Amino acid sequence: MIMKDRLFGRLPFSGKSILAAASAVSLVTSCLAAEPEAGFTSIFDGQTLNGWTYIGRKAANMCEGWNHVCPAHSSGNLITEKEYSDFVMRFEFKVHPGGNNGVAVRAPNENENLTYVGVEVQLLDDGAPIHKDIKPWQHNGSVYGLIPSHDSQAKLDEWNTEELSVIGRHYKVVLNGRVILDGDLNDVSDPEVIGQHPGMFRERGHLGFLGHHSLFEFRNIQVKDLPSQEKENTAPKGFVALFNGEDMTGWKGLVGDPPKRAKMSPEELAAGQLKADERMRAHWKAEGGEIVFDGKGDSLCTKKDYGNFEMLVDWKIPAKGDSGIYLRGSPQVQIWEPHSPGQFNPVDGSGGLYNNQKNPRHPLKFADKPVGEWNRFRIVMVGEKVHVFLNGELVVRDTTLENYWERDKPIYPMGQLELQNHGGPLWFKNVYVREIPVK
Repeated sequence: MIMKDRLFGRLPFSGKSILAAASAVSLVTSCLAAEPEAGFTSIFDGQTLNGWTYIGRKAANMCEGWNHVCPAHSSGNLITEKEYSDFVMRFEFKVHPGGNNGVAVRAPNENENLTYVGVEVQLLDDGAPIHKDIKPWQHNGSVYGLIPSHDSQAKLDEWNTEELSVIGRHYKVVLNGRVILDGDLNDVSDPEVIGQHPGMFRERGHLGFLGHHSLFEFRNIQVKDLPSQEKENTAPKGFVALFNGEDMTGWKGLVGDPPKRAKMSPEELAAGQLKADERMRAHWKAEGGEIVFDGKGDSLCTKKDYGNFEMLVDWKIPAKGDSGIYLRGSPQVQIWEPHSPGQFNPVDGSGGLYNNQKNPRHPLKFADKPVGEWNRFRIVMVGEKVHVFLNGELVVRDTTLENYWERDKPIYPMGQLELQNHGGPLWFKNVYVREIPVK
């Protein structure tokens, strides 16, 4: 979790002496700088930290010849200026006895614990006495807190080679030619773990090294960027498309609210559904690969109920527009813009849990795009807790969604997803869901 490619902590000597040391060492080590393989790009020039950003207190990472060095007293984070989604990263590292560092994956440029708001692939001296009681998912090469590695001890005081592949949610780590981790984050279903690690759901972000008060060295850091092209209304791996881009298959009209539906007989519910579906078809249409709402009628509902899930949905509203996403039939992940009626002062962005009373209702930050542009939600709900990403930014973190309909009860364990009518035109597309098994 700590790396030598950073700017962490305080430097033990002046900038001039650092340059002098770098020059002296480079005479010996410059020949070790490897030429990138075809398709790979070197992200460390061997002489400076150009292309990197330090997060933390005073900078302490330094260059010694062709090596990035993270001093023993360093605890900051060094991240790339560039963001990556899918990639292959290759580098060499030298771990010393008791060493602890990590590779940041898809991390935000924030002064937060990047192990949790991003993802960390552990770098560690597994055999050190200080690490004798670590968990399986803390071993060298593990996706920290999420996927354990095996046969993962690195060579001490020698250079190790590592290749880290991240494609979608699939992680693979090869250490000194042997595979020590090969797993998928979509297999993680423990509610507590999901609550602690919202960063596992990020689809892009910065790479970096995470300092943990121990000496680490790095060199020959190369990345192969693997850009992918998204196809409209085609579900990513592990997801199911709720909208096929052509018609309203899988959707139904709204019949009352959950307490009212629970009191209906099967016959009453069926009759109500027929009327609601007819009304739905009059106002919700599939046009040009989009779900288009004319501003009249009621909310649009999935035919299927969901418990724990991850949902993706793109949305667009007009000026002063207002809508939301109902989770398990309950309001709501808010959609609006700064001039919408009923806005707060100061104004909120979208993504907040608007109807909460006891738990936070406001988003953590404003991440909306300008009115008329497409926005994307990534909503994760496990148990009562919700993460919300808006346009890749975490705006709700592990927050309880309250039961709006019955305030004295927790949120329902199952229920339909709804695209909310709030009296104006709306547009949706790329609506996907991934069910998360109950553990």
